[in-house]
Amino acid sequence: MTPLAFPARLAPYAAKAEATRGRLHHEAESARRTPFQRDRDRVIHSVAFRRLKHKTQVFIYHEGDHYRTRLTHSLEVAQISRSLARILKLDEDLAECVALAHDLGHPPFGHTGEDILKECMAAYDGFDHNAQTLRLLTRLERRHARFDGLNLTFEALEGVVKHNGPLTGPNARKVEPLPAAIVEYAVTHDLGLDSFASLEAQVAAIADDIAYNNHDVDDGLRAGLFSFDQARALPLVGAALTRVEREFPDAPREILIAEAVSDLIGAMVEDVVQETQAQIAALAPKCVGDIRRAGRQIVDFSPAMKTQLSGLRAFLHENVYRHYKVNRARSQAKRIVRALFEQFMSEPETLPPQWRANAAFQPRAVCDYIAGMTDRYAIREHERLFGGGPLI
Repeated sequence: MTPLAFPARLAPYAAKAEATRGRLHHEAESARRTPFQRDRDRVIHSVAFRRLKHKTQVFIYHEGDHYRTRLTHSLEVAQISRSLARILKLDEDLAECVALAHDLGHPPFGHTGEDILKECMAAYDGFDHNAQTLRLLTRLERRHARFDGLNLTFEALEGVVKHNGPLTGPNARKVEPLPAAIVEYAVTHDLGLDSFASLEAQVAAIADDIAYNNHDVDDGLRAGLFSFDQARALPLVGAALTRVEREFPDAPREILIAEAVSDLIGAMVEDVVQETQAQIAALAPKCVGDIRRAGRQIVDFSPAMKTQLSGLRAFLHENVYRHYKVNRARSQAKRIVRALFEQFMSEPETLPPQWRANAAFQPRAVCDYIAGMTDRYAIREHERLFGGGPLI
């Protein structure tokens, strides 16, 4: 059998599949796929990944078929991640794996669902979607006979947990206590929580920023949450929209939006490439360890782009995420998640059997069950319990 060919022409500071720190549970290596390719494939074949199809990004699932879901968002992040990784000569499979996995732990109804689960779990050991992703990848997914979870490599799990930076130590972004799921897992598998992650993970993190900023502009315009006139006054968006309107004056509205968003993504990717290449040149890393010890994020936007993005995000927050139509859906989502949590806590016998097997972990089991729901499943479960829907 021909020996496995690992990716060639990677930069010296890229994460190397042949030098992986391995998996918590030992497995024989594949003769046809690198460890990072296997990680990516396991994420794609997971139940949690399929459920992203019916989990909200901004709009509730029944608002329309053309708006983003967590699944389409994750695919867009993965595409941008691969593009950036290719340009920067990083491992594309690892970058794609982290991108595809980064939102697995999100509950139904987007950040609204997460906010309510945080409130409900405040008296116990809390809720954090990033920690829930780790919990899914290492415990809740059951597809293998010899271990729970997907048994991903150190590099993939590190990327999921630390793609936004270290969780402990002097460079940590957050000061609140670490989520319980991360603390629990770190006892048996040290993910180096005080260091930065690989460039592949950093690429996935910034690809997430690029994707959601652009698709929220796209979806917001298509949904009529703000007008073309408002968009023309926005940082970044205004210049892109003005250019496409000048070049394609007779194009229909939806084509103008698509062309402008394409321009925006291209501009942001190019900015990241130039800034990151400058950061790499200044650091002169010789290996991935130099990246982890750098003391700062290397994959980044330029200061000028950050200023413009700040203005764009402020506009989107006010005119999309807090639009009255979105607020109405959020209001309903809050009631559904809170009612489900209170119901299952007060009457655990109404939980499916696999979620009430261990009474000592009842709050966490309830949280795991709700966090795994899609939008439509949560709505149907609420109807079954409270709204006169089918009893089973």
